[in-house]
Amino acid sequence: MQPRHMTQSGDHPSVPGALVRIDFYSDVDMLPLVDALSQHIAETNGLDAESIHWLKVATREAVINAIVHGNGSDRRKQVHVEFASVGDSSRAAVSIRVRDEGLGFDPASVSDPLAEPNLLRPGGRGLLLMRSILDDVRFHCSPDGPTEVVLVKRAAAPAIT
Repeated sequence: MQPRHMTQSGDHPSVPGALVRIDFYSDVDMLPLVDALSQHIAETNGLDAESIHWLKVATREAVINAIVHGNGSDRRKQVHVEFASVGDSSRAAVSIRVRDEGLGFDPASVSDPLAEPNLLRPGGRGLLLMRSILDDVRFHCSPDGPTEVVLVKRAAAPAIT
């Protein structure tokens, strides 16, 4: 499946404020493209191999949530993903926004997967994972509209000499 729309602004992804955006129909076949873009943006911004891995895992989880939970796997609805360089000269960072076209949800209403009655239930693990491995995870939810999640991963802090 080909992306419906893809744009890039800025001269190069490592330039603070540079932005790559892709819009595609709700289809998990788009995950390899999302993985490749996540990796490229993270590498270009100086993230180490471990940080790149975890950023890709979290981004994949957010996109799957948008496709399956947000858009109900409805191929008529799109997922919108933006990759941005948001760091500065002292510490690079990557921000990834994932937005669905569904009815929205309240992340606070998701059961804690670590609570005793939920240990064997699959729900909520993706949110826990994203919050555990990234530097910042924010949800922008509307009671009757789409959900947007913003993921931020910063490059390792420079060593103090």
